[in-house]
Amino acid sequence: MWICISFFLQCIIIIPLSVNAFPDPKGLLLNCGSTTEVVEENGLKYVPDHDYVSVGNITTIQKPGLMPRLTSLRYFNDTVTRKFCYTLPVIKGHKFLVRTTYYYGGFDGGKEPPVFDQIIDGTLWGIVNTTEDYANDLTSYYEIVVMAPSNSLSICLARNGHTVSYPFISALEVLLLSNSVYNFTAFSTYALTTIARTSFGPGPDIISYPDDPFNRYWQPFFDKNVVEESHTNVTPSEFWNSPPAKAFQSALTSSRGSTLAVRWTQYNLPTAHYYVALYFQDTRTASPDHWRIFNVSINNEPFYDDLNVTTRGVAVYNTEMPLQGKIEISLTPRKDMSVGPVISAGEILRLLPINRRTLLGDVMVMEEFVKSLDNLPPDWIGDPCLPKAQSWTGVTCTGGEEVRILTLNLTSYGISGTLPKDIAKLSAVSSMWFADNKISGPIPDMTSMDSLESLHLEDNQFEGSIPQSLGQLPKLQELFIQNNQLSGTIPNSLTRRNDINMQTSGNRLITEAM
Repeated sequence: MWICISFFLQCIIIIPLSVNAFPDPKGLLLNCGSTTEVVEENGLKYVPDHDYVSVGNITTIQKPGLMPRLTSLRYFNDTVTRKFCYTLPVIKGHKFLVRTTYYYGGFDGGKEPPVFDQIIDGTLWGIVNTTEDYANDLTSYYEIVVMAPSNSLSICLARNGHTVSYPFISALEVLLLSNSVYNFTAFSTYALTTIARTSFGPGPDIISYPDDPFNRYWQPFFDKNVVEESHTNVTPSEFWNSPPAKAFQSALTSSRGSTLAVRWTQYNLPTAHYYVALYFQDTRTASPDHWRIFNVSINNEPFYDDLNVTTRGVAVYNTEMPLQGKIEISLTPRKDMSVGPVISAGEILRLLPINRRTLLGDVMVMEEFVKSLDNLPPDWIGDPCLPKAQSWTGVTCTGGEEVRILTLNLTSYGISGTLPKDIAKLSAVSSMWFADNKISGPIPDMTSMDSLESLHLEDNQFEGSIPQSLGQLPKLQELFIQNNQLSGTIPNSLTRRNDINMQTSGNRLITEAM
């Protein structure tokens, strides 16, 4: 059931659906830079990350009392490569919570952590800046909820203009969520980045696994409001987002007839749209006569009127609420209520527009390049084109609605191996330069590359004959294939073309008879 409030121009959802809770978190828990598995006090097992990343160096942090997964990290000291990526197996079409964790520990000999970007599947997720947390001896973590568009997910770190040393990472988690969690978000268009996930009570500890089956972190909240302990348990599976029962064990409240004001965030949120979920429960012993009715507003804007909160608990949601600045929740009781309003927990997640991805056909060919060639640049992983500032080394792409690969230039990289057979599917490529490498095998058929203007394959180890199809490319102006091991005849489809600058010396070639 949806309840629509006109002044939002959106819908707030109040009646929750059931969801099957998972007995264990499903997904990957990576202890970055570690060479062995570590098991933490809650029973979660973090495994080494080397199966999911091919670059970077590892080191350890020597400090008493650190959680096991913070005692190692992976850092990336290559100052030329544009980005450094993990490739993780996921299930296409399913939602995942991705969490990156950072503890600097002075691993690079400095006193201040580096600042850098993090990217998920070609979308700039945000900037990693752990300076303030490290100064307070705290760990930093970032979360995002995404729908997997394919069977793999890339998580990348990239240098930016503020990076003074090396991007690094301590832990990486990718956890499968149930279908109902954060429902009614257009995950084909947006991801959700966590701003706050809060248990409004006095407990000093973060609520996580096993209380939360998805290992989400519910931070405790402290202010001057009165705290009440709950006398009735709730059933998490009755709520769409499956908040942990422990988040309802206490709640903030006010006296009879008084508005409860909660200053939720201490920092200003940028102007954007946010997913907001608030959770309530009447803390008294279960009884047919026990309920509380009050109005809910956020930053003085109505959020929900006449909310009826019982001991079973209730949640209200807005899946696309415009917000900015510091966030204050106000709960105003109905005049006939004998008790004040209560609030148990809440979540704010920012809607992050997802970049359009590089055309799948181009991506598939580039993945074949990675398989068939050796000694490629380390950043040839993840989306080849996006974000634009972190496209693959030697790759340029088109803009617009359809992102295509436009040029390839890996001249003098010491690359070996063979070119993939499906190279012709890169139909938007106008120039392809692989000169001065150690590439061998035949020159593949390029029949469909109607945009190709310049092809440089000189000074390699190509063998076999020259494909007849090269002379049939309508826009080809340069063909440099000298100093290879090619043999046979030069096709007359090429020799008839006066508009092509062709260099073929240093091979065992003869001109085909006209």
